[in-house]
Amino acid sequence: MALPSINPITTDSWKRLQEHFKTTKDAHMKDLFAQDKERANKFTIKWDDFYVDFSKNRITEETFNLLLELANEVKLKEAIQSQFSGEIINQTEGRAVLHTALRAPKTSECYVDGANVIPEVSQVKQKIEQFTNEVVNGDRKGFTGKTFTDIVNIGIGGSDLGPAMVVDSLQYYKNHLTTHFVSNVDGDHVNEVIKKLNPETTLFVVVSKTFTTQETLSNANTLKNWFLKSAGEDAIAKHFVAVSTNIQSVKSFGIDETNIFPMWDWVGGRFSLWSAVGLTISLAVGYNNFESLLSGANKMDDHFKNEDFKTNIPVVLALISIWYNNFFKAESEAVIPYSQYLNQFATYLQQGIMESNGKSIDRNGNPIDYETGTLIWGEPGTNSQHAFFQLIHQGTKLIPADFIGFTKSLHGNQDHQDKLISNFLAQTEALLNGKTEQEVIAEGTASDIIPFKVFKGNKPTNTIFINKLSPESLGKLIAMYEHKIFVQGIIWNIFSYDQFGVELGKQLASKILKEFNGSAISDHDSSTSNLLNYYNSLE
Repeated sequence: MALPSINPITTDSWKRLQEHFKTTKDAHMKDLFAQDKERANKFTIKWDDFYVDFSKNRITEETFNLLLELANEVKLKEAIQSQFSGEIINQTEGRAVLHTALRAPKTSECYVDGANVIPEVSQVKQKIEQFTNEVVNGDRKGFTGKTFTDIVNIGIGGSDLGPAMVVDSLQYYKNHLTTHFVSNVDGDHVNEVIKKLNPETTLFVVVSKTFTTQETLSNANTLKNWFLKSAGEDAIAKHFVAVSTNIQSVKSFGIDETNIFPMWDWVGGRFSLWSAVGLTISLAVGYNNFESLLSGANKMDDHFKNEDFKTNIPVVLALISIWYNNFFKAESEAVIPYSQYLNQFATYLQQGIMESNGKSIDRNGNPIDYETGTLIWGEPGTNSQHAFFQLIHQGTKLIPADFIGFTKSLHGNQDHQDKLISNFLAQTEALLNGKTEQEVIAEGTASDIIPFKVFKGNKPTNTIFINKLSPESLGKLIAMYEHKIFVQGIIWNIFSYDQFGVELGKQLASKILKEFNGSAISDHDSSTSNLLNYYNSLE
């Protein structure tokens, strides 16, 4: 069964939303709050340790109901069922989309091509657990008998961004191992990492599904050659492991077959941190914390799959995003975590969201004449308040923002925590209310400065308040955004799980590389030819 393929702009609910937008687009949220004292309660979802307040949005109850009708009209419920039941919803690549199976309990069942994949997933988890414990406990040693001190993750895209973000986010829970991430083919990157390593005590994790990715193999070979200056070929088996499906190429590289962790084609790269791609996470924080991460994601999966749409966190956030993207024509969304631990979170979401939903052809193969995808950006608060918040507060662009905060600090410094959360709450209030001319005048501002200090307000935000940053709560948060991506893709009638757009540049890069050594000559536009000649002239 294929996904439903319904052009959203042909639905009754979309047309009604267009008419509704005309009458409500200039409404100020301050007035909406004044008119309904229960607004905050009506537009808040309390679930587990999440408190999601979406009342500071430019929506009314009618808006919300029309958006819910849109979800029903595009058959979102059926689409969710198709995903979780292992149907081939990544139709352009002929694959199921089942990263949710990676975090399902081992007693559950999930079928791909008639086979329950859960036992196989559980086997890989057991292998991750055993390997992690051996390294962390010092039972698995390097070629000189020393225990490992450093882990180097070699991958790019989903094989780097997910593990790097999670390890950074969970550094409070990290053990004695030091983790490094090598992704960019820029040789300066890998050489800066090498400076920090001791070959006797470093374990390398090479992550590449096909074991053909140029950046990953270039970095892996550079690190292998550096390692072999200190060790013999037989030592590679002790210091290098791989996450891949290409067993033969991995063995040719020198990695022992027992040190290969499998992947599946029903897991897309940008949703793969839950698989053996997360081996570095497990090594960094211990297997029990990795399992808690998976458990949290599974709880969000169950919420998304079973909860009524009006209290379904990923569905509600996706619908609100559609409202701004397609009706207000807002091009970007900011993600502002009030936790320095989530320093890489927006960067991680950029790949997940923009690679998934940056599409201009619908599921029927037709060009799209409405907006899809959103630009995602952000940095932690309070740093971001002193950087780009000026644009959000007083700029000409409408920029909806997600504010993510934790009620408890991990290190327990209450003074800092109170200051952090006071900013977290104050910024959404300021974006809501702004500052009127009368308020500016009352502050004694000089008349010629008054216009510059007026804030219009009416800037939309979602507030996602979570009890504490833990492996489990982080798993829930990541899964929440994964499901938001899915909902948006269904409504926009696009395929969210292919990424053909990233391939063309790779193909052209391979052609240009051959021109550097004179083995081939290709036709280029005049600009590219000039740039190529300039580069070659400097060698």
